[in-house]
Formats: sequence, structure tokens, C-alpha cells
Amino acid sequence: MLRITGGKVFDPANGIDGQVKDICISDGRIVSEFDGGRTIDATGMIVFPGGVDIHTHVAGAALNFARGLTPENQRAAAPFLHSPERRAGIGGPTPTTFATGYLYAGMGYTTVMEAAVPVLSAKHTHEELRDTPIVDKACLLLMANNEIVLDLLESGEIERAKQVVGWLIWAAKTYGIKAVNPGGVAAWKWGEDAKQLFEPVHGYNTLTPANIISGLAGIVDDLGLPHPVHLHCNNLGAPGNVDTTIETMKVLEGRRAHMAHLQFHAYGGDDWHTMRSEAPRLAAYFNSQPNLTADAGAILFGDAVTITADGPWQHLLYQLTGRKWGNIDVENETGCGIVPYTYKGSNLVNAVQWAVGLELLLLIDDPWRLHLTTDHPNGACFWRYPEIIHLLMNADYRKECIKKLPPKALKRITLMDLDREYSLYEIAIITSAGPARAMGMPRKGHLGVGADADITIYNQNPDGVMMFRYPRYVIKGGTVVVEEGDILHRDEGHEFVVRPVFDPKIEDFLRPLFQQVYTMSFDNYPVEAERVHGMQVSELPGTPRQPQSNP
Repeated sequence: MLRITGGKVFDPANGIDGQVKDICISDGRIVSEFDGGRTIDATGMIVFPGGVDIHTHVAGAALNFARGLTPENQRAAAPFLHSPERRAGIGGPTPTTFATGYLYAGMGYTTVMEAAVPVLSAKHTHEELRDTPIVDKACLLLMANNEIVLDLLESGEIERAKQVVGWLIWAAKTYGIKAVNPGGVAAWKWGEDAKQLFEPVHGYNTLTPANIISGLAGIVDDLGLPHPVHLHCNNLGAPGNVDTTIETMKVLEGRRAHMAHLQFHAYGGDDWHTMRSEAPRLAAYFNSQPNLTADAGAILFGDAVTITADGPWQHLLYQLTGRKWGNIDVENETGCGIVPYTYKGSNLVNAVQWAVGLELLLLIDDPWRLHLTTDHPNGACFWRYPEIIHLLMNADYRKECIKKLPPKALKRITLMDLDREYSLYEIAIITSAGPARAMGMPRKGHLGVGADADITIYNQNPDGVMMFRYPRYVIKGGTVVVEEGDILHRDEGHEFVVRPVFDPKIEDFLRPLFQQVYTMSFDNYPVEAERVHGMQVSELPGTPRQPQSNP
């Protein structure tokens, strides 16, 4: 049992904005009251729900590939927290799984969503998530280029496609689906891309990216998944791609969707020389679409590693930069590209990108629908979130940073004209309450009775970087896991998965297909439940009840 007393509590899900009140914890959950137990005096401190990262890349085959491609990052690693247990590979944009858990917890984050997992590498991903300590995890299944599903969508067999998607989600033990460059990765196997939403995908007769987007969004809603289709739009990173992004929102026609790393999809211009921000236009349209949520995908200047299932874009980035490049083709399912990258303030394109992420965060008026991310490690490392928070909370500091940009960039952005400053209440929304709601996790992101006791306590400090980078206490499941930078307790956390409703007879359709097109046998394809440590199964309407956890 634990009581936190005297702190200023920011709990937006329950409408609490800086009220001084006690938080009581028993058996890992928030309770209304109890007697006895330890007390933490948080007088003069700030109390937040534990951070929730809705979009990050921290485990799986792509991350391992990236670590191998950038050994210099591991050699440059430096100690980051005091801990009774240490391992190599602590730093750089792609830290080891073990270090990832410590870094998230050390910053006050307690739940993370691994945003891109193919079924074929899901077993590996779950093993790495198990080795990511302290934080709770979930992952999203890559689906917008799965050739079995695409064939069914093209033939109009939507009901069978729904059954296959439901089966695949449970087979991979994932939480939802991720749609990356719909049709573009399937086309990439032919050396092509899918840049036009209403033109057939190469290799198909009538199937278009728009068909894939609307089809998957409908399937997700019909399955009743807690998180909407998680969508990485076509034309990632390209000048002029704002048109594609807005057309994609129109294709959704009011259906739920989460728009991933929106910063990378908000550009105007005809080429790299004329690239400009279109954040005002995109934000205005997004504000009118209550069916949508998004994460920022903001960038910060410095080293990064771009990792995405969008193979065509990664090959183009390799051609543009001449940096190291790697590509993975995951048979019949998806692909992956990796390019190390350095964002420079002196670079016109990078300067515009930096501004666009902040502009979206300042122009989208509902903080419940836009969440703080950097698409780690694509835009910046997740442990740099406090730098973005400080930029959002301090307009004067932000304007001083803007003055350092190239003069040409200032003519292509609107950031200097934005005076909005985030409050602590709004920061609690974009870092915790909002993403938890968008993920459909009712026990996360708040401090109400019954919530998981995931809590971060900060020393109040006008310097947002210092305040949010070094919390005084981090509490996970009612246990103090970090205190003044010291790791006090190491837990393996839980993994959240869903079991959609599907007809078991769909296996009669899938089994012979595997014999024809997969190198892996059908029986070896699904992830066994025992591989998912601490599995928490979300019950969906009509789903036979399953055990709530797997030790």
C-alpha cells in the first residue's frame, strides 16, 4: 500500500487540473482510501499518470537489423541511470531492449506501443518485449501489404478478409493493425510504389490504396478492436504529400483511424527545393474530422535511424543521402528499410520538418486527438521528448530557436506566428491521457479509482527539459521503480493483446495457401501464448472468455 500526499495532481481523464489531493494505491491499482502503508510526501511536486507512447519502434527484427547496421551507436553508448544491473548497448538511437525499458521508465513512461510487427517475426518481437523491463507493452500487426488480405479485398471477399485479419491478429498476439503505405510495399516487390490513392496497385487489376485503406478501416471497426486502424499514409516524406494525406482522410468517410507520425505527411511544394510547411492546411482539415486521432512524429536536430516498413521511401532516402541502407522483404506480408540519418538545423528540408511537427502540435486544437511522439527512432530518440515539451510550453524559448533556422526556411513555415503555450494539464493529455484513450486502454493514462497505479512525480521546474527528463519518482503498478535516477525495482511488465471474433474454420482456407506461398509451415506460424510474458487479453464483444493473464 502506498499513499502520495501533498502533490499537485494533473489527471485530465478525471478533470483534475493541479488540485492538491492524495493518491492511494493498493494491490497495484488506484483506490479511494486505505489505512496504513508507506507515504510519499509530494508537497510542491507535480503528479502525472505514467506516460503512454502510442507509436514507437523498440523491438523486433527491424530493430535488430538497425542495431547491426549502426554498431557505432553501441560503441558510443554512455551510462544513463544508476542500476544494480547493467548491459552493453545502452545508447544511440537504437538501444538494446533492456536499456529501452530503463530509459522509458527513467523518463516517467510506463506503457509503450511497438508500432510495426509482421506475423513472421512476431515470435522474435515478443521475446524482445519480454526483455524490455518495467514498462507494459503492446504491438501492432502490419497488414496493408499482406498479399492474402489484398487478394481478398480485390475480389470483394470482405467477410473472408475480416476472418483472416482476426485470425492473424490472434496468431501474432497483437493489439491491432498497422497499415503502412497501403499497396506500396506490395508494389515495391516489382520495383514500384503506390503514390496515387485511386490507381491500381502494381500487380493487381483493380485494387487501389484507397480500397485497402477503407477496407481495413471497416474491418477494424467490424471486429470491434479497441484501437482504430493505425495508418501510415502513402507518399511519406515527399514534398506535396499533404494532398495525399487529406485525400486519405476523405477516403475514411467518418470511420475511426489513427494517423501515424503526421509531421511526415504535412508538406507542400513541388520538389525538395520548394518544400514548405502545409501544417495550417492539414491541421484545419484534421480539426474538422472528429473520427481521427494522430501522433505528431516530430523531429529534433541530431542523429536518428530511420526504420520503416515503407521500403520504397527508404530506398529513395538512400539515393538522396548516400548513407548506409538495408532492406528486408518479409514474404507475402510486408517489408522494411533502414537508413541512418542526421537532422541538421542548417538544412532547409530538416528545418521545415522541425517546424512542421511543432506547428501541428500548436495548430490542432484538441490535445486529446494529437499525441506526442517522434516516431522513435525515425524523428528523434524517445528520451528527447522533454525537449519538445519545453518548446511547447515556452513560446519565448521556441522563438529563440526559430531564429537559428536558415532564412529561407522562415519564409516556408508559420511557427514564428504561433504564440500558444501548453499548460501542464495539456502536457498530461498529449503524453498520457490522450494516447491511453486512443489505444482503448481504460486502466492507463489516469489516476481514477481502478486505474493501474502507474504514476510519475516531478519536481516542479520552469525548465521543462529538466523537469520532464528527471522525475523524482516513477511508480509502476504501485511499486516505486525509479527514485532520483536510481532503478530500485525491475519488473518485466505486461503485454496487452486482443482476441478478435473469427470463425475457426478460416484455417481451412489458410492452410492450403500456406503450403503454396510460405516457406514456413502453417502450424509453426502462430505465436504460442507462453511466448507472451504477462499476457493481458482484451475481451471483445462475442469473444469466448480467455484467461486474463499468462504468468
